[in-house]
Amino acid sequence: MSWVNDFGPIVSSEHLASGALPALSEIEFGMIMLNNAFSRWMVRCMAAVGVPDLSPVDIMVLHNINSRDKAKTLADIALVLNIEDTHVVTYALKKLERLKLIKSGRRGKEKLVMVTEAGADACRRYQAVREALLVKSVLSTEVTAETLSAMAARLRALSGHYDQAARAAASL
Repeated sequence: MSWVNDFGPIVSSEHLASGALPALSEIEFGMIMLNNAFSRWMVRCMAAVGVPDLSPVDIMVLHNINSRDKAKTLADIALVLNIEDTHVVTYALKKLERLKLIKSGRRGKEKLVMVTEAGADACRRYQAVREALLVKSVLSTEVTAETLSAMAARLRALSGHYDQAARAAASL
């Protein structure tokens, strides 16, 4: 199988791999594939637990609101999920509230959102399916919890480089 190495790095855009750090293009292609697979997984898992027609962002927002059983603000959610366009989060909140998965309230002038019992139940069912299908599958490989944690830390650090580059590009 040594002929496989003759093709060079596996990337989505060969011209982006022709610079000083071709491995970064390999990571980008991996992230594209992972993002699409993760998005598909979230949507299908949520549909499997009886909540169809949610987008990946809707699902991430629901899980974030459910996290730690604590009311959240729009700014909290956008910050934690690294979503720059708050309109995306606002749309998800409206959709989730319409489906009675979350409810809103106020703390002074600030709008807060909390998960409803129906939303918490959907998250519990999602967690059960995730454990049965995804976690069980990952555990059956040679990937360790330590390896996954190290990869997660590296991805978070890399996201900082992309954020800084985005700020720089916006000033051009």
